Amino acid sequence: MTASTVLILSGSGRYADPWHPFAATSAIVAGLLADRGLAVEVSEDVEERLADLDDVDLLIVNAGDPVRHDPAPSDAIPAARAGLVRFAGRGGGILGLHAASASLRHIPEWSELLGGAWITGRSMHPEIGETVIAVTDVPHPVTAGLTEIATFDERYSHLDRRADVDVLAVHTHDGIEQPVVWAKGHESRARTVYSALGHDERAYVSPAVQRLVVQAAAWALRDPS
Repeated sequence: MTASTVLILSGSGRYADPWHPFAATSAIVAGLLADRGLAVEVSEDVEERLADLDDVDLLIVNAGDPVRHDPAPSDAIPAARAGLVRFAGRGGGILGLHAASASLRHIPEWSELLGGAWITGRSMHPEIGETVIAVTDVPHPVTAGLTEIATFDERYSHLDRRADVDVLAVHTHDGIEQPVVWAKGHESRARTVYSALGHDERAYVSPAVQRLVVQAAAWALRDPS
């Protein structure tokens, strides 16, 4: 990868929850990308940092649902929303990890940019455990070289998914194929990847998950290397 700047927004405060060790998983992702020559910043100031993304090439969201703590948006949301819209408008790359599909709920553009969302009361996951995620036959740089993803993780199911995404990996729950990884975007717009994987540190032990994260970052950054 070329020298690009990555910002990881890691869940803390309103964006934390009792289930996800965001600090630990953000540190792992930061290490994977720093090893590839990227300049990586990890910030727990989610809304404040969203307001100023001028120095960022790739935005990674690894954070939870603030509505669990307080259904009312904070005073910082308007500036955060404007910053995210500007970032996407100039073609910045976006990578959402795991609980990111339930995050940034006060920013309506987020679910559209991400390509989907966790729907309270409908979305769910079977018990966490060893699993093998199937890679679809859609040819894509994000999943290049992967035929399956063996890991220890939650299998998010019944997510809302937009029609304009390329589904790259799936699992089957109750006889229904459930998208786990998807990508959207092209040269003239923000490129986005969402991976529902990454509940805790055990997920990132998997070489396939590590490869997925690195390749997702490279594609979102339009890095040809």
